[in-house]
Amino acid sequence: MAKITPQEIDPASLPSVKGIVTEEEWRLRCELAATYRLVALFGWDDLVFTHISVRLPEMEGHPRFLINPYGVLFEEMTASALLTIDLDGRKIDESPYQANPAGFVIHSAIHGARHDAGAVLHLHSPYGVAVAAQEGGLGRYSQFAMQVHDDLAYHDYEGIATNTEERARLVADMGDRSFLILRNHGTLTTGPNCAIAFLRMYFLERACHAQILAQAGGTLRDAGPDLAQLVGRQSQPAWAPGIGDKLVWPGLMRRLARTNPGWDR
Repeated sequence: MAKITPQEIDPASLPSVKGIVTEEEWRLRCELAATYRLVALFGWDDLVFTHISVRLPEMEGHPRFLINPYGVLFEEMTASALLTIDLDGRKIDESPYQANPAGFVIHSAIHGARHDAGAVLHLHSPYGVAVAAQEGGLGRYSQFAMQVHDDLAYHDYEGIATNTEERARLVADMGDRSFLILRNHGTLTTGPNCAIAFLRMYFLERACHAQILAQAGGTLRDAGPDLAQLVGRQSQPAWAPGIGDKLVWPGLMRRLARTNPGWDR
């Protein structure tokens, strides 16, 4: 009989960990699995090659976070399939899957340094990568861009992120910003929870998309720093827990329940 590799296992067939993990961890698992499926629904996924993570409550002082099992498509992610790993990359729970080393490097860097980053969302979307490949990065050409521009940092490309020494440089480049463009690579957002990290990515994706479309149409008009600062301040309530997440996230969950239920297994 042929040996079954982890990638051939249907994540929906894995035993549920509901009732085994704490209620809080189960809630976070469900939110993260739903976020993976939303990324697929919006067309932002890249097969199995990007990552979204959520930091778990510390257990005896040991930071841990949830991340995708390598080999599971975003559209089929389940709460029970998610991996728990620590900041050294050790897998905490029993699973036939492993984590993607590049995902570990990027996400452990941010979770280890940024206690405000409860969720970290990283993409390789075509429009995000296109802007990441541009010398000038994201311009102040659209309202979408102005909503994120002054909270956006950049990190230079160092190759596929498997070198743990890159973590210190990535954290230093990001500082206290909530949006990051990884040059020649992709985009990244953080938030206190999945809902706000996803909403931030929605605006960053829209900003990148609008820029690429505008560049095909002629000379661009930069709105300037003063307007960008104003729009950035006006947008702050969208990122506040209890406001932006309560406004958008429930509708997203209803949409996901209609189109791709089953993340909460």
